[in-house]
Amino acid sequence: MSGIDLPTPDFTNNMKLIGHSPIGGRGDGLQLMVHRGFAYVAHPWSQGFSIVDVRDPKKPGAVTYAPAPANTWNIHLQTHDDLLLVINALDLFADVETFADEKTYYTKSVGDTVAGSGRKRAWSAGMSVFDISVPDRPRKIGELNIDGVGFHRLWYVGGRYAYASALFDGFTDYIFVTIDMADPTRPEIVGRWWLPGMNKAAGEAPTAPEGKRYALHHALVSGDTAYACWRDGGLTLLDIKDHANPKLIAHRNWSPPFGGGTHSPLPLPGRDLLVVADEAVLDHEEDGRKHTWIFDIREPTNPVSISTFPIPSEADYVAKGGHFGPHNLHENRPGSFVSETLIFATWQNAGIRAFDISDPYRPRETGALVPAAPTEMTDRRAGRPRVIQSADVFVDAAGIIYATDYNAGLAIIEYGG
Repeated sequence: MSGIDLPTPDFTNNMKLIGHSPIGGRGDGLQLMVHRGFAYVAHPWSQGFSIVDVRDPKKPGAVTYAPAPANTWNIHLQTHDDLLLVINALDLFADVETFADEKTYYTKSVGDTVAGSGRKRAWSAGMSVFDISVPDRPRKIGELNIDGVGFHRLWYVGGRYAYASALFDGFTDYIFVTIDMADPTRPEIVGRWWLPGMNKAAGEAPTAPEGKRYALHHALVSGDTAYACWRDGGLTLLDIKDHANPKLIAHRNWSPPFGGGTHSPLPLPGRDLLVVADEAVLDHEEDGRKHTWIFDIREPTNPVSISTFPIPSEADYVAKGGHFGPHNLHENRPGSFVSETLIFATWQNAGIRAFDISDPYRPRETGALVPAAPTEMTDRRAGRPRVIQSADVFVDAAGIIYATDYNAGLAIIEYGG
């Protein structure tokens, strides 16, 4: 696709669209990694993942598609060196009878909902490991299988351990697990941690209020600390020096009065700061105005929120339709663009944003691009609006921004600096 064929963004400020890929006709993307010149895109609707050649980001090339096992989604993945880790879980959004209304997914315990649906086990749950020494020819070399719904999201940047959110039988929702990767062909869960009340099989009484989900979205690890976001259960800092026995350092939850959805952590260890994004999960801000917070974590036992990112305001995004608010953050992975002052984020129907937090008490927006509306809808849920829903963002070492959308393909963006 040449520059003249690029879809015209709805809004730009200090960002320029330089490339776009329809991902081989599977325009739906959730998490993505850019690794050795290839973009690995996890699909929320197309039941698998794709690999896009982006060695020339202005002219993305061939696409390789890897289908998921039956009734399974691969919505999150991680790359490091010659390894690709891909989650396996029940494809919840394909279960149109149980999850036809997205509120069911975001406001009720997934473990209880799936257990109550009477579904018989017919999906893969856990994680697959692929050899990607040939980047666009993934070769499966290992698998970790669990009972229950499966994994949700992973964190792996090399070394012996990976980390995941996992929903086992007997639990209300996703919990934190540590995974021993000493033998990538036989990964093994070695540690677990959950909020009190989540282990129903052990007789714990659920503590989440009606209409709320206490569920680990994912954790990022820095040093011996896992920074974990629990949707309506807030934020925990976990000591993982003993990987078999994670221990709580601190727990904060600001829902209520705020609307929950705590989703994405980003530790900035050189500054003793932590960025935390609360995901907007319902249309027209029905779940309230969502924020991205900056915490001072100089004292890990007492994280203190000191500011929030500014809210996009150049258009009426609440009225636009779909979700308006934070979703994911670029995660400063080794080998990618790394900064403790410049933060890149997706804002769903408000596109991709850049924020300068040199002064953590006064974050300011320094760039934005709102991609054009999708031309085709891969999202099969009834009644979803045809608007952009920017999902994930990855910035490579050269500063090129890659962003996925639930329907509109892969956007490749240049930041003005």
